[in-house]
Amino acid sequence: MLKKLISGFLFLALAGGGYYYYTLHKDTVDEYISQYVDSKSFATLEVRYSANSIMENNKETLLKDEFHKYSTPELHFYPYMLMEVKYSKNNNTTSEGVILWDLDDAEFVISTTTWQKTHGFEDCITARVDHNDFKVINALAFNGGQLSRKDLSDRIRIENEVLDRWLESCRKKKIVVQSGNGFRLHLEKPRIAIRPETTLDHHLVTQTIKNVKQRPRRYTMRQVEKVAYLAFGADFTIKKSTEIYLPVYKIDVKNPDGSLLTTYWNALTGLQISNLHAIL
Repeated sequence: MLKKLISGFLFLALAGGGYYYYTLHKDTVDEYISQYVDSKSFATLEVRYSANSIMENNKETLLKDEFHKYSTPELHFYPYMLMEVKYSKNNNTTSEGVILWDLDDAEFVISTTTWQKTHGFEDCITARVDHNDFKVINALAFNGGQLSRKDLSDRIRIENEVLDRWLESCRKKKIVVQSGNGFRLHLEKPRIAIRPETTLDHHLVTQTIKNVKQRPRRYTMRQVEKVAYLAFGADFTIKKSTEIYLPVYKIDVKNPDGSLLTTYWNALTGLQISNLHAIL
């Protein structure tokens, strides 16, 4: 009888703990489950460059001599988020466009021609910055990433005690550091002060792929939407969000000593990707 009571108590405790965890992390858990339940068919950006063309165009760099050989290339699909957005411009007009946001590194593509991305939004997500934090972050970002205490106060226009609290919050979250008599963003070459729109070289074409395993997301769509609203102000709105995948080639070169040189290539642009998280 005692064993049954203990077992029942443990079951209730585990169930209660599981439910409590779910309520705290509902968005992440739901997205994780949906990713694996609905993995048979998904939308992807078009493949404009074949693996063979990329290997041929870059063989002088990748194959140093006849003793270096290509392995069979692999095609992987990395998760992105395509957001249709609307925002106010500085000339008091409204602009509409799209943002192509990477769910692997939590940065968005500035231009599809160069595939240059922002830098700093991932840090903001992991630090769990809030609305007040972003007032400090944006003030610094739009002024070269660094300001004196006085200039920062003049731009935010808030009481000194309130500003001190906001600065301390940013410092605790390792987003802002004190630098002499001023403060600066704790990022290498930050790119946050960006127009909230991806510049497209031409219209994006999508297609549906079946029975191909996509790479897992590192960040959820809800996390990205939240940081976008915090960063881009009250006039920014997301009209529609769609999950989409970028085709990426994994190209290995066999070295004479048996080791492998692994590179990743954007199948949409034909450009090498240098900051891609390793495929597991």
